Amino acid sequence: MSMLNQSLEVSVRNACPNDAGEIAQVFRDSWRLAYTGILPTPYLDREIMRRDATWWRRAISTERNLLIALHGERIAGYATCGRARGSDRNTGEIYELYLAPVYQGLGIGGHMFEACRATLDGLDLERLIVWALEGNDRARAFYIRCGGRPTRRSCVRLGKALSTRIAFEW
Repeated sequence: MSMLNQSLEVSVRNACPNDAGEIAQVFRDSWRLAYTGILPTPYLDREIMRRDATWWRRAISTERNLLIALHGERIAGYATCGRARGSDRNTGEIYELYLAPVYQGLGIGGHMFEACRATLDGLDLERLIVWALEGNDRARAFYIRCGGRPTRRSCVRLGKALSTRIAFEW
């Protein structure tokens, strides 16, 4: 049965240590899709190798807001969020929001986005910011569909390359 023919039942919860292997796979597959041709290949390969199941188990044990989206029993995606880095105290940030390629375009990203917003609302944060690399057209279009406004650009060093990232704000 194809993915589109199945009913789309999605739940979002906090990640637990047993999720680490599947999150590592989602990270690997989503980063390859999103960043091949945008990030230097050695940097992309190094980041994917670095964020293995062991890395994710450590992240789960220390990160309070590491959420996963489940389609049935399978992890479809993950997100992390909290107080914005390098910003005023009233701003929240979605640090990462990634879906396995097979789940992209089905509405699950919207579930993850809203779960992050609810988490940040619980911290009494008034604004939200998300950064996306300029070449990541899928992410940029997604954040615009979610109501974000591109407000500024900055340069970020990723490996030996400089890339431009765009801030989307709500």
